[in-house]
Amino acid sequence: MPEDARMSTPAFGLNRFDFSTPDRFAADVAYAESLGWDYAFVPDSQLRRHDTYVLLSFAAKATSRIHLGPLLANPVTRHPSVTAGSIATVDEVSDGRAILGYGIGDTAVHLAGLHPAKVRELEDAARLIKALLHDERPDVGARLPARLPHPRPVPVWLAAAGPRALQAAGRVADGVFIRAGTHPDVLHSAVASIRKGAEEAGRDPDSVRLGLVTHTVLTDDPERALLIGKSMAAGYYEFSPHLFATAGLEWNGPDVHTLQPLVHPDFHHHPDPTESGRIVDFLPTEAADYFSVRGTAEQITDQLVAALSLGIPFEIVVPQPVPTPPSANPRDGSAYMERIAREVIPAVKARLAANGG
Repeated sequence: MPEDARMSTPAFGLNRFDFSTPDRFAADVAYAESLGWDYAFVPDSQLRRHDTYVLLSFAAKATSRIHLGPLLANPVTRHPSVTAGSIATVDEVSDGRAILGYGIGDTAVHLAGLHPAKVRELEDAARLIKALLHDERPDVGARLPARLPHPRPVPVWLAAAGPRALQAAGRVADGVFIRAGTHPDVLHSAVASIRKGAEEAGRDPDSVRLGLVTHTVLTDDPERALLIGKSMAAGYYEFSPHLFATAGLEWNGPDVHTLQPLVHPDFHHHPDPTESGRIVDFLPTEAADYFSVRGTAEQITDQLVAALSLGIPFEIVVPQPVPTPPSANPRDGSAYMERIAREVIPAVKARLAANGG
């Protein structure tokens, strides 16, 4: 995970598909594979879509190359041993293409009236999952040590934004999805936290792989893009207010807790992100700039290239679409999946390669 002057040329993943039925999801992922996407992710949110691991298994049978996994699962709604068994099954069905994205839990947890995991709980859960996946026999307090009957060495990635969670990820994870916007100071600070955690655990910091998740607003309407970008910024402040300070921003509006009842379940997932953006229209344009990637395909390309030109070797980039595209993606070139694959990803890779990536 060394930081140098070179640009990285990452793989690209998508976490929004046609989730209406397992068959349609599988067909959508197969289409994404044909467009050149490298990863297909499913948000593990039991009250919003079909079972994550059933969906992934259907997709595994319909594809041959694309990597598959949840982004993200959590230790609250599923016991870590259940998650280990499920992702190992997906890895077997997909002939080794599974990846586990794991985190404290947000929408899935809140919609069930539960609370996100503590950082220590997340770290302990990730350790247990990794032990089971690697055919170890961890002590779980049962009469005998636990053992997974079908272990598979699935990579376990943690998604994090705050310094404590990032350090924990550095201590235990195979990779880390940084979900903290694109401001250079924020990203470099996140990497420093990951390295610190790895060093604390006696691990080689360079062995921890890195990914970047960006809330991405693809639209030709600059006013709409700005409002949605402000909603995304508010979503980060809602759960990780320290990110504003790191980016040199201040929250110059009503207390965010007084605004939370106006959105559901939060600023990142409100059904109408333009509406939630109007609620926080007092935020400066810089907030949208730092915590979203937005605008036309050309503008999004510029912003992604800038984030990938910071000397941080991101291996996976997930341009998460906002708002969520319709469940039935058209096959006429207008869908987010198609436009990013055809208009953005090749341009990003070409520019990074031209600059030494």
